[in-house]
Amino acid sequence: MISLRPSADRGRTKIDWLDSWHSFSFNEYYDPQYSSFRHLRVINEDFVSPGMGFATHGHRDMEIITYVLEGALEHKDNMGNQSVIRPGEVQRMSAGTGVLHSEFNPSSSASVHLLQIWIRPEKTSLPPSYEQKAFPIRERSDSFVLLASPKGEDGSITIHQDVSLLASYLKPGSSVDYNLLPERHAWVQVARGQVMMNNITLQPGDGAAVSEESALKIQNISNDSAAEVLLFDLS
Repeated sequence: MISLRPSADRGRTKIDWLDSWHSFSFNEYYDPQYSSFRHLRVINEDFVSPGMGFATHGHRDMEIITYVLEGALEHKDNMGNQSVIRPGEVQRMSAGTGVLHSEFNPSSSASVHLLQIWIRPEKTSLPPSYEQKAFPIRERSDSFVLLASPKGEDGSITIHQDVSLLASYLKPGSSVDYNLLPERHAWVQVARGQVMMNNITLQPGDGAAVSEESALKIQNISNDSAAEVLLFDLS
């Protein structure tokens, strides 16, 4: 069974410096049908204006993944980490017992386009931790690459939950296959481009909840532009 979550049906927060689209309930946006999917709690697609961002704020008991699509995002936290996240890089912050951080667009002229992802951890009160790694686009071309996993398999970042995050960058007309093990579920998020998954068309920003399916075929149906897809394999 595949349940489509159309981009246009998502919640939205729009202020002078931020345009944020919420696949699941977030802050003042609440949809009881889309409060989460398995361990996946938040997918926000954010567009942040030049020189603006999220001032220092706190989190706890959440695995937070940042995936930048265009531009750059500057991160600072009270663990002493300071970095800039760019396309092709993935950041994971385990909030655990509590962490303070800020996120700003360091550019004076270009906006930043990113996905902010939250996953519930397997247990509460973990020690806060941070990780950031590069996954070049060329390595994801027309194949799935593991970005995050419970044990950091194959050079992926480590998340404290039975979830694997994969990504693929599809050239026009190309496709990628993925097999789900029994009792596993998936959430597929289209970061850019237009794809067809098992005869269902997904537009940019669309998501899809997958259960009781053993095989997925995802094809870029554009003739002239690339597609970028994230897949969460969930217990």
